[in-house]
Amino acid sequence: MTEEPAVRVVVHDRGRDLAGVVRHGESWASAARRTVASFHVEPVPVDLSGEVKHFVVDHDTRVTVRAMTRGDLPDLTRWRQSEHVHRWWASDGEPTPDLVAEKYGPSIDGMTPTRMWVTEVNGRSVGFLQDYRVGDYPDYALLGPDPDAIGLDYAIGEPAWTGRGLGVRVLWAWMLRTRHRFPDSRAFFAAPDHRNGASLRILAKAGFTEGLWFDEPQDDGSVDTVVGCTLDVPRVLG
Repeated sequence: MTEEPAVRVVVHDRGRDLAGVVRHGESWASAARRTVASFHVEPVPVDLSGEVKHFVVDHDTRVTVRAMTRGDLPDLTRWRQSEHVHRWWASDGEPTPDLVAEKYGPSIDGMTPTRMWVTEVNGRSVGFLQDYRVGDYPDYALLGPDPDAIGLDYAIGEPAWTGRGLGVRVLWAWMLRTRHRFPDSRAFFAAPDHRNGASLRILAKAGFTEGLWFDEPQDDGSVDTVVGCTLDVPRVLG
């Protein structure tokens, strides 16, 4: 049998391109860290969708994910009301303050299988995520490929931060945290609307692979055609 060629990684750091290869059994993230190990920095992905996996050392922008509190509900309401978010979340209902509190409050309080998170850039809240074990929602688990996968929905709510390549960083920050929260999970799963090309591109750049399209029933009785995207946790993160 012919061995598959080694996967290459390139880490960009202030005009320097540091190249390496992924060793057998090594994750892409681990290979990137090893490539810049002497600099004691943490590389983050730029684009993992191609044959060469591109990372960067960002010295200026710090992206983190923290647990959402009820104090974040005004921001969440405003984000849900923004045009670029509402377009893809319209089936969840009109995002009035009361509806948003009713819909997301129980998850914030830990009363549902879904957990809510806030994305921060250099300490400023810019968007939100929600995650859940797919199998905790039996009807949805029938549609997805792996009931043990960790499902994800996300949005950058602040319009000023859209279109700046931040989405991959947001997913990466969430992925690193979720890897520790669910150490036995081997897959992450997202299913954006098939028309949401921007989200599909972000997921691909973060290391997700597109799979089956399926029709997902929505809260308002409608059905959206979505694209199942799966991340192989051991391969990408280790």
